[in-house]
Amino acid sequence: MVWKKLGSRNFSSCPNGSIQWIWDVLGECAQDGWDEASVGLGLISILCFAASTFPQFIKAYKTGNMDQALSLWFLLGWIGGDSCNLIGSFLADQLPLQTYTAVYYVLADLVMLTLYFYYKFRTRPSLLSAPINSVLLFLMGTACATPLLSAAGPVAAPREAFRGRALLSVESGSKPFTRQEVIGFVIGSISSVLYLLSRLPQIRTNFLRKSTQGISYSLFALVMLGNTLYGLSVLLKNPEEGQSEGSYLLHHLPWLVGSLGVLLLDTIISIQFLVYRRSTAASELEPLLPS
Repeated sequence: MVWKKLGSRNFSSCPNGSIQWIWDVLGECAQDGWDEASVGLGLISILCFAASTFPQFIKAYKTGNMDQALSLWFLLGWIGGDSCNLIGSFLADQLPLQTYTAVYYVLADLVMLTLYFYYKFRTRPSLLSAPINSVLLFLMGTACATPLLSAAGPVAAPREAFRGRALLSVESGSKPFTRQEVIGFVIGSISSVLYLLSRLPQIRTNFLRKSTQGISYSLFALVMLGNTLYGLSVLLKNPEEGQSEGSYLLHHLPWLVGSLGVLLLDTIISIQFLVYRRSTAASELEPLLPS
C-alpha cells in the first residue's frame, strides 16, 4: 500500500525510466507502458465513479421519490460491498489506486444513503431516524479512520526489482499469502458477493414498478464504465518480482470479480431502462400535465 511503501522506499529504488509524478502522487513505480496504462485507466475509473453519483443526486432533487425508485437493499448491499472492499484492500495490500477508489466508494455511498432516508422520512418522521443517522456517522468515521489505522501496521518488505508482463511465461513463482492478506482476501470475497447480490433487489424493484422513474441511467452507465476500466487497470499492472501471472491474478481475484462480475447484472438493469422507457417517460411527464 502507498502508506507502507513511502516509509521504506524512495524513487531511486524504481527502475530507470519510471515516471516521477506517478511515484510522487501514488507512491508506485511505473516501469513500462503496461504500468503507465494501468495508472491511466485507474485514474479515469476514479473520475467515472466520482461523476456517477451526481446525476442521481440531481434526479433525486427533481423527482423527490428516491426512496421509491431505489431499493434499500440495493443501497445497503452496495455500501456493505464497498466497506468490505475498503477493509480488504488495506489488509490484502492491493494497488494504491484500488485503495483510493475504495475510500471514495464508501463516502459516496454514505451520501446516497443519507439522501434516501431524507426523502423517506421527510414527510414521515420516524423513531428510526436518529439510529440511522448514528450508523451513517459511524460508517463515515470508519472510512476515514481506516487509512490511518493501516499506516500503523508493519512495513511491507520493499521490492528490489520489477519484471515485465509475460503472459506465456513458464516461471512458477508464487507469492505466498500472509495471515493479514488471507483475512483481506476473505473480506474482499465477501465484498464481491455483496456487490453481486446488491443488484438483484434493484432489478426486482424495477420489474415490480415496470418503470425506472426516479433513477438516473448515468449512475449505472458510468459505474459500468468505471468498473471496466478499474478491472483493466488491475489486469495491466506488472506482477511483483518473482511472482507469476497466475499468482498475481489470484491475489487480486475478489476485486476483479467484484468489478467485472457486476457488469452482467448492470447490463440487465440497462435493458430495463430500454424496456420501461415509455412508462418511465409518462410517469415523469404526469406531474407537469394540467389537472
